[in-house]
Amino acid sequence: MVAAGLEFPATVIGKIRARIARSTDLTRTELSREVCRWMNWRAANGQLRELACRLALLELERREELLLPDRRTCVRSTMQARRWEGIQNRPLRCELDELGKIELVGVRATENRELADLWNEMIAGYHYLGHTPLVGAQQRYLIESARHGYVGALGFSAAARRVAARDRWIGWSEPVRAERLHLVVCNSRFLILPWIRVPNLASRVLAMAVRQLGPDWKRRYGYEPAVLESYVEPARFSGGSYRAANWVEVGESRGRGRQDRTHAGAGTAKKVFVYPRGQNWREHLGVAAVTEPEDWAEREFGRARLGDARLTRRFVSIAQDFYSRPHANIPRACNGDRAKTKAVYRFFDNQDVTLAKLLEPHRAQTLKRAAEHAVVLAVQDSTTLNYSAHPATTGTGPIGIRTSTAIGLIVHDTVAVSPEGMALGVLDAQVWARNGEQKKAARVRPIEDKESVKWLRSYEVAARLQAELKHTRVVSVGDREADIYELFATAREHIEAGGPHLLVRAREDRPLLNTSKKLWERVEAQPLAGYREIVVTPRPGRKARTATLSVRFCEVVLDAPRGKRALGKIRLWAVHARERRAPAGIEAVEWMLLTTMEVSSFEQACEKLDWYTRRWMIEVFHRTLKTGCRIEDRQLGTVPRIENCLAIDMMIAVRIMHLTWLGRTHPTWPCTVYFDDHQWKALSCFLTRKPTPQKKVPSVSEVVGWIGKLGGHLGRNCDGPPGTQVLWEGIQRTDDIVAAMTIHATFAHGP
Repeated sequence: MVAAGLEFPATVIGKIRARIARSTDLTRTELSREVCRWMNWRAANGQLRELACRLALLELERREELLLPDRRTCVRSTMQARRWEGIQNRPLRCELDELGKIELVGVRATENRELADLWNEMIAGYHYLGHTPLVGAQQRYLIESARHGYVGALGFSAAARRVAARDRWIGWSEPVRAERLHLVVCNSRFLILPWIRVPNLASRVLAMAVRQLGPDWKRRYGYEPAVLESYVEPARFSGGSYRAANWVEVGESRGRGRQDRTHAGAGTAKKVFVYPRGQNWREHLGVAAVTEPEDWAEREFGRARLGDARLTRRFVSIAQDFYSRPHANIPRACNGDRAKTKAVYRFFDNQDVTLAKLLEPHRAQTLKRAAEHAVVLAVQDSTTLNYSAHPATTGTGPIGIRTSTAIGLIVHDTVAVSPEGMALGVLDAQVWARNGEQKKAARVRPIEDKESVKWLRSYEVAARLQAELKHTRVVSVGDREADIYELFATAREHIEAGGPHLLVRAREDRPLLNTSKKLWERVEAQPLAGYREIVVTPRPGRKARTATLSVRFCEVVLDAPRGKRALGKIRLWAVHARERRAPAGIEAVEWMLLTTMEVSSFEQACEKLDWYTRRWMIEVFHRTLKTGCRIEDRQLGTVPRIENCLAIDMMIAVRIMHLTWLGRTHPTWPCTVYFDDHQWKALSCFLTRKPTPQKKVPSVSEVVGWIGKLGGHLGRNCDGPPGTQVLWEGIQRTDDIVAAMTIHATFAHGP
């Protein structure tokens, strides 16, 4: 049996039970020490791992494998918010130099009980989290000023077991994480006394702690930490002191604490900061051999299985060229290189190259990104690709109404989106051409013979994603065209087996079971739950605006329509939202959402409304494909070529959307979450007209601003952040700048 990373054989469990039973005065500390001696659990410096053992025993007690001795004292109950008499709480405002020499005084209860009590009292009285025992291996410090005494406290302890943002940044596997987690240490407490107002004091202390912790930790535990981590609650702090001390923000936590056994994530999401100690930190963590390729295209597509390594290399090269010039046709994207252009067409004609095979490595990367989120929305929708301007293209069909002469292809795709609006990747794409033949009435054809089967196939894609994501809830999202009874029936069967949920905007005023009322009448009769503001996205001829919606919700049971009685009744929850006062001349927003997820509160109803607003991301995706990547302007001649080109353009569209999202939602993140070092450095040199780049890694918003400027964005206060269109233009110039700088550097340092 394994608990807290320690293995307990059945014989040892029995021995522990017997030891507890035969002694009435045994303490938990004594028990953990005895177990460590039985199992020879020792740290690198030879000391007993009693804290780790105590955590494991607590876990065994929670599993009801043991009944531990009663606690002798409760630190939480004895630590009240009292003021330490030796601390002068007079307001102090001065410059950093006026504090005199700053020192970090190590605190250990076994060496100096008075300092330990002072540390405990300071944290209990002035830190917003209060005092709780530090977990596992630990090191505490008091911050002492030569002229003003103690001004704060620091605490380091064992790292969180799993943090998606941190683990993604490190890049280690599950076995390596379990083996090397002790090399990551958490800055779990950081306090500057509230009446101390000294600019740059916090960042100075953090910088000192980074240097001092290594030797102190080694003296105590026999090894030095490879990486430090910390968590900052954004509602309280900006994290500026960590950034000033060169810590790196790598994402956000999910709001789970150490005791969140049910994965509810009910706590506050916090910013995750890390600090790598030394150049060989990856090697110490056991991930030096599996570092990711430097180039984004190699990371995203380098593991494509096309039957020939040369085809995979060509795939990566084409993706790089297309991304560098998303507006350009194929010859321009290949820099006018005839041989390279011919190679692209040969690649698209290769029988081993298909849309599904090209999407597969991207889908694998999308899966990794999706695993970092508690909820992922699998948004599906259709669009048309119009090739009327290229009538010689073989394999196309009618795409408009029956009287239209437009020809092209139908595309129904599924894009993974986070609830925050980040495009994670393309999960699937269905492409077909209509044959234009007259078919019998739709109502008498089975769903398998209708185009609407696309919604069911996309839901099956979401089901496969859900099967691969054990700790992520997948929700398939569709617009009014997805209001199909067969889709609800399919979702009902999958959900019973743990499949994805469904969120669809209703189109039909469906009959309900055992009542004469229909859907709209039933939901509109419910009491008003509250009001919710949403942002209505801009469209041609319509600006973005904020709409206030009245919200009602209830549970409904749909009665199977005639001809589909065999599908039976379906139990859903309905959320109705209607705009109160729409601007003159503008149609009011009204949504009737149907979902397989329970909606029993106003908060849950608002959550579903917020999720549905993310459906517009797939419209942005389609616009990016057509206007940005100009897939309809590709003169490829055949449908197989178009499909293969479409796969690459889809992945490039997602990348452009991701850059736009980063610039708007996480402007303070370091730009290295998206850009390679040589890219931002080349831009820095070009825009500053200096031969060397700036030393500090710029933020995402800075580099997005640079690229937007290259694309014609003026950056005025009224302009807002750069959008996808100017970023398309700027990316083309960026690639030329990076290429020129690379060539210059090669010749400058050549023989």
